[in-house]
Amino acid sequence: MSATKLGSSKMLMLVLVLATLALASAGMALYVLMGARSSEAAVVTTPEAPPLPPIFVRIEPFTVNLPEDNYGPRLLYTGLSLKVADERSRQTLVEHMPQVRSRLLMLFPGRKAAELTAPGGKESLLAEMHAVLQAPFSTSHAAPAIEDVLFTEFIVQ
Repeated sequence: MSATKLGSSKMLMLVLVLATLALASAGMALYVLMGARSSEAAVVTTPEAPPLPPIFVRIEPFTVNLPEDNYGPRLLYTGLSLKVADERSRQTLVEHMPQVRSRLLMLFPGRKAAELTAPGGKESLLAEMHAVLQAPFSTSHAAPAIEDVLFTEFIVQ
């Protein structure tokens, strides 16, 4: 065989090897990309755990004397529920219910009936109650995580 034919067959062999490697690399890259997309699709399609039900702490209704106004002595009858973030907060509130009720009862006597029935009166009262109840009840317990204060009953007479 001549040197030219030998050199040309080596060149052909080299081109075939390089082409095979290029195709194999392209195939591997395609496989990896398709595998990554299918795993992303699997993550998206997996159902999420259902949300946990809300935790409420009911506070028994109570009646409070309000200052006299043009209509004479006034009363407030109200019931509340507290929406808490976790079971620990619920337990803390249940254990310290006398303190919870006392803190709330201390808010009402200075309020006038007209303030409570005015637009925004209940909302400002709810905000004050939320702030008062967020404070820790003792040094051994963390402050309860109260998400919302809700009126369940509200009568001004």
